[in-house]
Amino acid sequence: MKLIDYAVRSTKEYLEGMSKALRKKIGQFFTSKETAIFMAELFDIPTDKSELFILDAGAGSGILSIALIERLQSYSTIRKINLVCYENDRSIIDLLQSNLAWVHDNLTLELNYEIRFENYILSQEMDFNYKLGTNPTPAKYDLIIGNPPYMKLAKNAPESMAMASICRGAPNMYALFAAMSAFNLEHSGEMVYIMPRSWTSGAYFSRFREYFFSQCVLEHIHLFINRDDIFENEQVLQETIIIKVRKTTVLPSEVTITTTQSCNDFSNRTIFIAPYETVVSGTDFYVYLVCNESELATLELLNKWRDTLPSIGLRMKTGLTVDFRNRERLRNESDEQVVPLFYPSHIKNGRVRFPIGKENEYIDISCSGLLQHNGNYLFVKRFTSKEEHRRLQCGIYLCRFLSNYNYISTQNKINFIDGLKGLSECVVFGLYVLFNSTLYDEYYRILNGSTQVNSTEINSMPVPPLEIIEEMGKKLIKIKDLSEQVCDDILRSYL
Repeated sequence: MKLIDYAVRSTKEYLEGMSKALRKKIGQFFTSKETAIFMAELFDIPTDKSELFILDAGAGSGILSIALIERLQSYSTIRKINLVCYENDRSIIDLLQSNLAWVHDNLTLELNYEIRFENYILSQEMDFNYKLGTNPTPAKYDLIIGNPPYMKLAKNAPESMAMASICRGAPNMYALFAAMSAFNLEHSGEMVYIMPRSWTSGAYFSRFREYFFSQCVLEHIHLFINRDDIFENEQVLQETIIIKVRKTTVLPSEVTITTTQSCNDFSNRTIFIAPYETVVSGTDFYVYLVCNESELATLELLNKWRDTLPSIGLRMKTGLTVDFRNRERLRNESDEQVVPLFYPSHIKNGRVRFPIGKENEYIDISCSGLLQHNGNYLFVKRFTSKEEHRRLQCGIYLCRFLSNYNYISTQNKINFIDGLKGLSECVVFGLYVLFNSTLYDEYYRILNGSTQVNSTEINSMPVPPLEIIEEMGKKLIKIKDLSEQVCDDILRSYL
């Protein structure tokens, strides 16, 4: 029996006796056999070493480590493997121990393995932060493979405090694991991790990306079109990717990006080679996951513009009112003590319609913190479904149609572009041209894989100068057609 088959069989027996709810609570998802083998194959095995040091920071049942060990058996130059596995879930320690013991007894190589029943992050807090009494020669590894736990942490959680330098807001455990593993890598060592895509953009992971890319470079990214079967017998809502990084400060010229429909057949995959500076871009180290020439062309076209919304005096913001927290302030009918409250449902065919007879579409004026100036805005839905044609769905709001109100409010399920006071209505229409175009929708999908439209990412996207946006708006007004095709035609005339 193959080593990996033994580990998979014993893991399935373990899963049959454990509820999904409990696994989700502790962030425990088990990698499929095919995914584990693929991850092991991503490593460039060093042939100049007869002894390798391997780390599996969240080992679980050991499937990833065992897949890697099985691959190393085929290298005649490798004589000895030293494996360290961290795992602090008491319920799976016995399974991990029995799997590794079986591998040890059925392996042609010499295997020394150590299971550390402790918190991976807290065990190295002093080393990571270079505190007094730290180990002057902390352990370093040639190869690190991992499927870290996925769970949000409080700002004051012990792990968050231990790695405060890379945290902004409430972090996710997987990012702490990835950062600590980067710290644990030997120079020129390689790390292969499977984890959510959410770290690749946005403000919450900015410190993580800054540290991560100060230590490592990306060499390979793998994307799954179908997210549901990456982890066997699980339902994972986040879009998950596999990355391979190398610990070096020398930037490569390119990154390999592969794609499969699922985790069941990695032989049938697309392969695309993208320029490194296109994939890892800007001072915020956003990671753009381009999968083909068309997407690369989209980035190259729009990146010719150097401005962003903030640089031209505009900014996308999130709606102010969380309706379920302010039920006592919501009203169904208009009177002198209320103002309009806009929801995503008010965005219809490129325009904002009000009223539409929706429940609670007014809010009283008693809480000034929920009110905003009644000006011109471009509204953008924050949430769409994965199956919808467009991620960016926007509507033009012109204040003159509700000129009897000095203030309005916006539900937090929409975003709005602010800073338009004193500018002509043409600018709003020009912004609509941009964000209703195919190119901008595709750019955003490359930048962010979630179904949520985040203002931070929108504010980082390139836009033309304000005068060009205004010219685009004039053309749209003249044509009197808000369709995506018309927006595409206008936009491309400036590219």
